[in-house]
Amino acid sequence: MILIEHINKSFGAQQVLKDIRLEIPSGQVLGLLGPNGAGKSTLMKILIGLWKADSGKVQVPERIGYLPENNPLYDEMYVTEYLQFMAGLTHANEDIDALIDRVGLVPERHKHIRELSKGYRQRVGLAQALLGNPELLILDEPTTGLDPNQLVEIRSLIRDLGKERTVILSTHIMQEVREMCDRVVILDHGEIKADEFIDKITDLEQLFHEVTQ
Repeated sequence: MILIEHINKSFGAQQVLKDIRLEIPSGQVLGLLGPNGAGKSTLMKILIGLWKADSGKVQVPERIGYLPENNPLYDEMYVTEYLQFMAGLTHANEDIDALIDRVGLVPERHKHIRELSKGYRQRVGLAQALLGNPELLILDEPTTGLDPNQLVEIRSLIRDLGKERTVILSTHIMQEVREMCDRVVILDHGEIKADEFIDKITDLEQLFHEVTQ
């Protein structure tokens, strides 16, 4: 269970999160949907402990995997070398070969990261986030910049990962929420405007526009 209680966060005079309250059970894929500047990335960084909330508290699992939006990688390293290096930094006792197979990187494993397409770079980022078998996987705009074929593949991979752990993903693309998520939370101007199960929503676009007017 992930518990978020009365989280507030400001940067100077701008309040970017306002009394955020959520309970997310284990094994759920939750989509954080909202326009740019809604507070999605800020909430994620608080959940992983990168930033501290001004008030409120969070209860999260000990093992968390995180894929940031810009997916920073060491371009000069080989795929396998990079994952082995990151596993060493985190002291993860990991079967790197199995992880590479899990995320569909086998054909690219002996390439430099700089040689990879955006889709395969995202797979490397996902593999890194999965080091240590995290109970919670947090993905910030995981499909930004992918072509249509890469989108289908990465969405399918994320759906599969959600069968084994809790996933929170941030996006501004409604189709992604419909295809990958069990539940959607719509954020706008730092506030939760809607919190619904996907199968209970007849028209996500209409709901989004109604609550973000």
